[in-house]
Formats: sequence, C-alpha cells, structure tokens
Amino acid sequence: MAEITARAPERAQLLADFALHLRAQRALSENTVRAYLGDLEHLFAHAVRHGVSRLDQVDLAVLRGWLAAMAGADRSRATLARRSAAARTFFRWAVHTSRLATDPTLRLASARSGAPLPTVLAVEPVTRLLDAARERAQDDDDPLLVRDWAALELLYGTGVRVGELCGADVPDVDLGTRTLRVLGKGGKERVVPFGLPAARAVDAWLAGARPRLVREGTPPALLLGRRGGRADQRQLRSVVHALAAAVGVDDIAPHALRHTAATHLLEGGSDLRSVQEMLGHASLATTQRYTHVSAERLRSAHRLAHPRA
Repeated sequence: MAEITARAPERAQLLADFALHLRAQRALSENTVRAYLGDLEHLFAHAVRHGVSRLDQVDLAVLRGWLAAMAGADRSRATLARRSAAARTFFRWAVHTSRLATDPTLRLASARSGAPLPTVLAVEPVTRLLDAARERAQDDDDPLLVRDWAALELLYGTGVRVGELCGADVPDVDLGTRTLRVLGKGGKERVVPFGLPAARAVDAWLAGARPRLVREGTPPALLLGRRGGRADQRQLRSVVHALAAAVGVDDIAPHALRHTAATHLLEGGSDLRSVQEMLGHASLATTQRYTHVSAERLRSAHRLAHPRA
C-alpha cells in the first residue's frame, strides 16, 4: 500500500498519476489541478502528523479532523468546500483504479461554500467603462488600446470567461453572424452571440490594429500582446482595473463583466436556460444565483426609494 510520508516515492507517483487523471480525463484547468494537489499535500501532512503513514489508513476520522482543523484556523468556507471536493475526487479515483478497497469520503459531510453574490455593475457604469475604452482607442495610435476596447466589449457582450477569450483564435470570430466560439471548462465548446458595439470594436481590432502587432511566429490568437504573442489573462485584468479607476467605477475584475452580462440578460427578460447556455454553466443552479443578484438589487432600490421601506 502506498506510503504518504513526505519523502516516500509512492506519494510523489500517486499525486503525479492523479494529476494526469485530472488533466486528461477530467479536463480540469491547470489552476484547479494545482489547487487539488496542494489540498492533498495538506491532507497527507495532517495525516502523517497524526500517526498515519499509509494511504489505506486515512479514514473518516482523519478526514474530519483535517477539515475541523482548517475550520478552527478560520479558513474560508470556499476553501473548506474545495478541499473537501479535492479529497472526494481523489479517493473516488483511488478506489476506481484499485489503489484502495474502500472510499473513506462516502460518509464525509459536504462542506458548502456559501458563495457570496457576485459583483455586478449597473448599466450606467458599464456604459461609462466601455465608452472610455472606445474613446482611448480612437484618440490614440496604440494598437493595444484597440485590443483593450475589443476585449472589454466582448467580455461584457458575450459573458465569456477571461480565460476563454484569451484562448480564442481569429477564426473563432464570425463578424457576419456576430458570434464567438470558445472552449469552456471541461473542454466543452460553445458559440455565443455579441452585439453591434462589440462587432465594431472587433472589426477595428482585426482590420487595423492587430496586423501591426503580428510578428514572425505569431499564433492565430484573437488577442495579441505587445510582442505579438497571445495576450494573457493578467494583461486584461490590469486593463480592467486601470480603466475602472480612470472613469471612477468601483474596482472590478474582468469576471465582474461576466456576472454583469448575466444579470443584465435576466433583468432584460432572458430565460435562465438561455443564459445558462450562453455562460456555459453545467448546472442551472449556478445560473440561478444571478436571479438572487437581481432580487437583491431590487430590494436595495426599494429600501432607498420607498417611504415605508
């Protein structure tokens, strides 16, 4: 049976095999893979400190003690939920691959993250943000400003994740039908529509600005960086933070534009199933939280405006 002490070669091989499973069969993102491996390292270290040296000795009591110790250290509920999920996924895989006879997580109570409501902007500040991006692109000769304008219009216009947008290539955009094809979580492909403002920004980027950044060896990436490589998420996050500060909008991340797009769609009358498909959510329950955002905004408006609120 595999040793899980820090220097045991079986432990390193076990985690390497599990990582391969997460990447190849579960198609999880690299960030999720790293997080799960870190969670298991943390679990194994806890188990060893409590006299457990083999994988088959990790039982329900060890797992409960591990989660209880983190709760006592004031870990966030989101962290506890993710670590619980990492343990479940690992032990299920270990049983399935005959590394273990039984799964000790079967009776482990689920930790719920209690995820907070996502940050959502009203229509007016979003309009200010996008207008500022357009004006900067039109007033300056820097092609990156045109890229930033196109990126922000697409993030809000389609509701895609920033990583999905950075992973898109030029052929993935169809200006005729005003659609963008992206590869989402789990390797699932979807096609999302965007409106005329985003189409104008993308056309300006593809027709005039992007060719100026192309170098030898430049990939077919839709969004490019200064040196002709594929733009990455950090670049777009910096752009959104800086532009929000410049126009006096609450500091937001690109993901807030996804939340905002979803909320505005629902407030405008779109049905949940359509928004679910557009966002690429596997579960309708994930999409439903945006109805809670809309309800909370309505309650806030009522409290501020109604004389008997």
